[in-house]
Amino acid sequence: MIRYQHGLVFGKFLPVHQGHVALVDFAAMQCERLTVSMSVTPDDSIAPELRLDWLQRLFHYYPHVEIVQEPDDFHDPTLPLVEATRLWADFIRWRFPTVDVFFCSEEYGTPLAHHLGLPCVYFDKQRRQVPISATQLRANPWAHWHYIPPTVRPYFVKKICLFGPESTGKSTLSEALATYFRTTYVPEMARLLLQSNDITVADILAIGHAQTQEVTQQERIANKLLFCDTDVITTQIYAQHYLGLVPEVLIQLERQVHYDHYFLLDIDLPWVADNLRDLGHRRDEMFSIFKAELEKRQLPYTLISGTWDERFEKIKHIIQTLFGI
Repeated sequence: MIRYQHGLVFGKFLPVHQGHVALVDFAAMQCERLTVSMSVTPDDSIAPELRLDWLQRLFHYYPHVEIVQEPDDFHDPTLPLVEATRLWADFIRWRFPTVDVFFCSEEYGTPLAHHLGLPCVYFDKQRRQVPISATQLRANPWAHWHYIPPTVRPYFVKKICLFGPESTGKSTLSEALATYFRTTYVPEMARLLLQSNDITVADILAIGHAQTQEVTQQERIANKLLFCDTDVITTQIYAQHYLGLVPEVLIQLERQVHYDHYFLLDIDLPWVADNLRDLGHRRDEMFSIFKAELEKRQLPYTLISGTWDERFEKIKHIIQTLFGI
């Protein structure tokens, strides 16, 4: 039932959570037009562009909802709430002069309504319907995973890269760890795309793009963790080995994905040959190259050695320690 002409919902959305979604849904059903205003400061812990994209994707199905981004240069945290909301009211009157109602779930609603001379419609003020806050999510997103919209979850997914030369257990471990932690994994795309080691530049570029795209695809459905069998640095290493060059595109693709931790797998497992592995006689050399690439970039990594079972248990324990899962 439409009760108001122009409603307003505002906040920092750091991050957007299901409580925000429910609030906007509640407001949208009561307004001819609804503005969702995202406040931005230079110190925000999550980039404004990312939060704006989340909001636009979450509410794209509402033709009457407008998402805007506004600099928060009017709030004075040193003031009591009654005085601080007076400044908020001045901004709202200037920026949104046609607003005739605002919606919120916070204590500031009453003093702000007084200063604005407009009604505040509260939604779930006691947080019974959606018992979550952005502060709680930032403190421990995994404990409140079900309150994070699927659109937002990739931001909080921790990406783990299994890294190292041939025949060190990367593929087996990636799949096994994903199964244990009830999530998904990214396979080594080179193994899906190559039939032999007669590699061309086109092959290398295809592998780099496919590896990057698969990470993007899988993190959308990952459950808190995403295990990756190799990365684009690996593609660069083999480009240098087989072609004597590293295409600039691979450098650009490397910058697109951030891994939260690397596990460098040692070469103390028995060598197992297959149709793509041809560097068994150069394992020490290749291991040194992989290690040097991590250290050159100052990437966080843990060296993992031992049997397959020992590797699995070590990695599992380190992940549980590092990420509290």
